[in-house]
Amino acid sequence: MEKDFSGAPINVQQTKAPLKFIIEGKKYETRNQYMTGSELKQLADIPLDTDLFLSISKPYEDELIENNKTVNLARPETEYFFVKRKLQFTINSVPFVWYKQYIRGIQIRELGNIPREDELYLDLPDGWEDDFIEDNEIVDLARPGVERFISKEKPLRFMLYVNGREKEWQKRKITYEEVVKFAFPNVFLETSAFTVEYSGGPKQNPKGTMSKGDVVFITNKMNFNVDETGRS
Repeated sequence: MEKDFSGAPINVQQTKAPLKFIIEGKKYETRNQYMTGSELKQLADIPLDTDLFLSISKPYEDELIENNKTVNLARPETEYFFVKRKLQFTINSVPFVWYKQYIRGIQIRELGNIPREDELYLDLPDGWEDDFIEDNEIVDLARPGVERFISKEKPLRFMLYVNGREKEWQKRKITYEEVVKFAFPNVFLETSAFTVEYSGGPKQNPKGTMSKGDVVFITNKMNFNVDETGRS
């Protein structure tokens, strides 16, 4: 170890200028000459299972930096590291970058700091109903265009049409029994049978039929047609 004029040890590393490098366009500095691929990824909040590359001058190919590979940052030029495959999207107009093809609704909610009492939607062009995103739903970010996610306050009520009559509803789902009670409030479900058809529903169940025990997601102005078919 080097010593100063008084004999005290000198930390050579601290006397040298910090090494500068770039990851995904952001500048970093370190006094460590060597860093591994995993350390570089952790520094830039890049998932460890994402391929990280070191930019190499043409006509040579960029170098893949594996997690356990050690990189010398003291070379003359500033090292530029980048990810070839990354997906961009927005949450309430704020841009985000994701390094995988798929993302769950709960991850979008956490990234955007969306309150639990609000609902998450995929913003669709004017004239189309926005796509409701559940927390456990998997969203493909590799589709054409930039996905735009938005949050909305939970509606205080939904308006449903049951046999042509308006009915208010305040839950995200509705059961077969609840639909039948809207149409025939005085019948005994245990002794009567009904056919229930619906349309205009959300993507989870845009249209179809219901039978005893069934539950469907609802959306505003969804239509239900209920007919009594006889004794069960």
